[in-house]
This record gives sequence, C-alpha cells and structure tokens, in this order.
Amino acid sequence: MTLDIKGLIETSLVDWDGKVASVIFLPGCNFRCPYCQNMDLIDHPEKFKTVTEERIFEYLGSHKDFIDGICITGGEPTLYKDKGLTEFIRKIKQKGFLVKLDTNGSDPDYLKELIKEGLIDFVAMDIKAPLEDYNKAANVKVDVQAVKESVQLLLSGKIDHEFRTTVVPTITGMAEIEGIAKLITGAKKYVIQQFEPENCKDIELRKLKPYDRETIAKMMRIAEKNVGHVLYRGK
Repeated sequence: MTLDIKGLIETSLVDWDGKVASVIFLPGCNFRCPYCQNMDLIDHPEKFKTVTEERIFEYLGSHKDFIDGICITGGEPTLYKDKGLTEFIRKIKQKGFLVKLDTNGSDPDYLKELIKEGLIDFVAMDIKAPLEDYNKAANVKVDVQAVKESVQLLLSGKIDHEFRTTVVPTITGMAEIEGIAKLITGAKKYVIQQFEPENCKDIELRKLKPYDRETIAKMMRIAEKNVGHVLYRGK
C-alpha cells in the first residue's frame, strides 16, 4: 500500500534538533485543535498534490551523505498504521536513514510497536493540556488514558524523545503549564512553542496576541520544576 503523502520539505535544519532532515506530511487528524496551523491538510487534503514515495527515495538516495533522517508529521501520522506507514518506515531504515515521528500520542499501542521493532529513532509528542482539559484543547473527546500511556511509554526511556506544547492565550496559561509539567515529570526535554495566530483554525483566535517573552520565561521556570531541560521555539 502506498502512502498518500501530501507534502515534502527536502531539507530542514529546524525540525529535528541537531539533525539535517527531510520532512513529509501526512493528511488527516483525529484532533481538531482550534489553534492548528495545518487545517487544510487535515480537512481538505485534496488541495495538495500527492508526493510519490519514488520521489522521496530518489531525493534521499542522492543526498545520503547530507541528510541524516526523515521526519514524519501531519496531521497525525499514526492514523496510517494500516495504510502503509510501517512498510514505508522500514524502507527508510533499510536505506540507512534515521526516523523521527511527530504524534499526538493517541495510539500508544502503535507507538510501542514501532519502538519495539526499532523502526523509529526519535518521537516528538505534542501535549495539548493537562489531562482534565484535553477535550477543550483538542476540540474533540479524547481518550486521555491513551495519551497518558504514550507519555509513560516515552518516559520509560526506551527511545529518545521530546514533549512540546503550543501555548495559546485563553487555552494554555500558567496553571496548565504546571499541570502538563507534572504529567511529564522526569522528561529529559520539554519544548514550549509560541502560538501563531495568523492561520489558525479558529477565526476568533486569530485576533489574539501571542504571549510576550517575559510570560514565556515564567512558563519555562514553572516547567523546570518537573522537567530536566526546557526549551523555547518561536519568533
């Protein structure tokens, strides 16, 4: 089965810290976060031209001395567990490249399978909110036990990883950061990402001003009480 890949960044220096990577985008998601920046990819994937696996492997093959690995993002990539994703990753690994998976953590069983088989080298998991607030942040009813299981799986140290949260005024404040930090206590790396209002799904959120750097710094200090290394990404 061939993946319906809807985007390719051939070379990225920002999607995997310390690595030069290619990035592929898979459409569709089981969350509907109001601050999402990729809603067309999720709701209208037909707008995007499909990128063939042949093109991707041709590029990787001709840049094998430059590209360290490939980031698989979306949307939510784990929705493709029965649609060719595992086999696609196997092909990447067989060619000697590293694999990073971006996920919302909603399918811990598949995540566990990929880790057990040694098919992925790094996981970036988005943490939307403390578990009790997940439905609001994701704008759907979320199986929070599944999210918690994915968190615990990554914290067990079986794979290199990072947790990350986009901080959105009216959704993510100091109390939420404190709750998230407690959820991921012991994590080696936690990234606080700046909210970008321009293209987010919820039109009302486009009117909001992102947090200033002083507020972000306070959030980072709160998270540092539970997490070993806290980083900031954004403008």
